[in-house]
Amino acid sequence: MTDNNKWIYCPVCQSKTRIKIRKETELKFFPLFCPKCKEETVIHVKNENIHIVHGNVS
Repeated sequence: MTDNNKWIYCPVCQSKTRIKIRKETELKFFPLFCPKCKEETVIHVKNENIHIVHGNVS
Protein backbone atom coordinates (compact mmCIF):
# COMPACT_ATOMS: atom_id res chain seq x y z
CA MET A 1 0.00 0.00 0.00
CA THR A 2 1.41 3.39 -0.97
CA ASP A 3 1.54 6.41 1.29
CA ASN A 4 -0.86 9.05 -0.03
CA ASN A 5 0.24 11.64 2.51
CA LYS A 6 2.51 14.57 1.73
CA TRP A 7 4.45 16.66 4.27
CA ILE A 8 3.98 20.42 4.31
CA TYR A 9 7.29 22.29 4.37
CA CYS A 10 7.81 25.66 6.02
CA PRO A 11 7.71 28.50 3.44
CA VAL A 12 10.28 30.45 5.52
CA CYS A 13 13.06 27.92 6.27
CA GLN A 14 11.98 24.98 4.04
CA SER A 15 12.09 22.43 6.88
CA LYS A 16 9.44 19.77 7.40
CA THR A 17 6.54 20.77 9.65
CA ARG A 18 4.40 18.38 11.67
CA ILE A 19 1.49 18.59 9.24
CA LYS A 20 0.66 16.07 6.52
CA ILE A 21 -1.96 16.52 3.80
CA ARG A 22 -3.71 14.21 1.34
CA LYS A 23 -5.03 14.88 -2.18
CA GLU A 24 -8.49 15.50 -0.71
CA THR A 25 -7.29 17.93 1.98
CA GLU A 26 -8.66 21.47 1.88
CA LEU A 27 -7.56 24.13 4.35
CA LYS A 28 -8.53 27.80 4.46
CA PHE A 29 -6.67 30.32 6.59
CA PHE A 30 -4.71 27.56 8.32
CA PRO A 31 -2.04 28.84 10.76
CA LEU A 32 1.00 26.71 9.86
CA PHE A 33 3.61 26.81 12.64
CA CYS A 34 7.20 25.74 12.05
CA PRO A 35 8.86 24.17 15.11
CA LYS A 36 12.34 24.89 13.73
CA CYS A 37 12.23 28.62 12.89
CA LYS A 38 9.23 29.37 15.17
CA GLU A 39 7.44 31.30 12.41
CA GLU A 40 3.71 31.09 11.77
CA THR A 41 2.34 31.44 8.24
CA VAL A 42 -1.32 31.45 7.20
CA ILE A 43 -1.91 29.16 4.21
CA HIS A 44 -4.64 27.75 1.98
CA VAL A 45 -4.38 24.15 0.70
CA LYS A 46 -6.45 22.65 -2.09
CA ASN A 47 -5.57 19.71 -4.38
CA GLU A 48 -2.10 19.53 -2.76
CA ASN A 49 -1.40 23.12 -3.87
CA ILE A 50 -0.26 25.41 -1.07
CA HIS A 51 -0.91 29.16 -1.28
CA ILE A 52 0.62 31.54 1.27
CA VAL A 53 -1.94 34.08 2.53
CA HIS A 54 0.06 35.88 5.26
CA GLY A 55 3.62 35.43 6.41
CA ASN A 56 5.23 36.16 9.78
CA VAL A 57 1.98 36.26 11.76
CA SER A 58 2.43 36.83 15.50
